Amino acid sequence: MRKSHPVRRAVLAGAATVSGIVLLLSLKPASDPGSASAAGGAAPPVAAQSPQGGRGAGAGTVTGDAADTRYGPVQVRLTVSGGKITGAEAVQAPRGGQSDRVTADAVPELNRAAVAAGTADIDAVSGATYTSAGYRQSLQSALDKAAAADKADSGAAADASGGAAGIRQGTQVLTGDAAQTQYGPVQVRVTVSGGKITDVEALQAPRGGRSDQVTADAVPELNRAAVAAGTADIDAVSGATYTSAGYRQSLQSALDRAGG
Repeated sequence: MRKSHPVRRAVLAGAATVSGIVLLLSLKPASDPGSASAAGGAAPPVAAQSPQGGRGAGAGTVTGDAADTRYGPVQVRLTVSGGKITGAEAVQAPRGGQSDRVTADAVPELNRAAVAAGTADIDAVSGATYTSAGYRQSLQSALDKAAAADKADSGAAADASGGAAGIRQGTQVLTGDAAQTQYGPVQVRVTVSGGKITDVEALQAPRGGRSDQVTADAVPELNRAAVAAGTADIDAVSGATYTSAGYRQSLQSALDRAGG
């Protein structure tokens, strides 16, 4: 057997070492983020994300809750600018059969009335009682949402300027939850100024048949009592037990929001 020469073994070992180093260098990544940062290299830019859902400076759209009616749901979307209704549309309304004609006639009229009134206190369209009632209910829901959003925006601005306490001393218009009664819903809107009730109105009250007379007699009396008492702890009107109970419930809901 032939013996290897020591010099030859050394040469072969050195060649193997060089080859290994070359191979390791060839496997190293072309760029190393950590090394780039250490050397002051800029990291890849991150795309800026734009905020979603901004209403803009006092303008935007708001959609009320869908109101179920005997002939199908009614849902209203409002365009509000500068605190005023500038546009109204029904995104849902009764469809099919006779409802198509009723909707086609009534909804444009209700839209115009909402913009003109600036509130949900609009008259029902003749021949479209259920659609009108649902429209008003969804319209009020949209107005409540718009008011809540404006209040939140105002509160944030006041906090930033250190004047949040001043908002509680100003005038607030607050709508209570609709209270369901045996003869129909009752919903109250309250104006509070300087911590006191200055005005109350019923946005919804029982209608139809005998209820028309009861509502006409009871609601004005309940309004006066609420302003005088300054609370929801008012007496029921004789002959209007259910309406009075619903009125007090909705009134308390509105007052709870004033104190929140």
